Amino acid sequence: MTAPSPLSEVIAAGGVAVIGTDTVYGVCADVENAAAVERLLALKRRPSGKPAAVAFASVEAALGALPELGARTRAALGALLPGPLTLLVPNPARRFALAGGELLGLRVVALDVDRPLLLTSANLAGEPEARTLDQVALELRAGADLVLDAGELPGTPSTVVDLGELETSGSWRILRQGACTRRQVKRALLGSWAHD
Repeated sequence: MTAPSPLSEVIAAGGVAVIGTDTVYGVCADVENAAAVERLLALKRRPSGKPAAVAFASVEAALGALPELGARTRAALGALLPGPLTLLVPNPARRFALAGGELLGLRVVALDVDRPLLLTSANLAGEPEARTLDQVALELRAGADLVLDAGELPGTPSTVVDLGELETSGSWRILRQGACTRRQVKRALLGSWAHD
């Protein structure tokens, strides 16, 4: 049996970690641990209740955690993730209540963690995203239980795609243009519909 990673240990203990992702530096905590999420939000100076993404280590883990997603939405997740995207999906069961409401933001990031994470950019509210660890605010780094240096990252945040109406009307929209272009999203979605 392999030993758990330092990140996995910190998250399991209710800690907060600064990590590198496929886009920018992020700060994360166990999405089911209210005290850890509250601490993360306080470190960022982010208002409580503002939606944040839930990150999974794999598409399969995300799909397994949200069994009520419809076939078209599930196909879209499989076509788009992993990648530099945050996908907003319907959340009728109100899962991961600390992360959102009617829509839930999903990311798939290569992390050595066996549980869903609340993940948001490692910057103070309203400040620019961090491409290098040195650009992460000192108070965020000092307040975290673990800081992992991933070197210089691409620096463009994830593209946020609203898939809330995909199941019912087939429509989707980009709420924030980021690392993935509209054309790339459209091509992937059209490919997923071909298997409907």
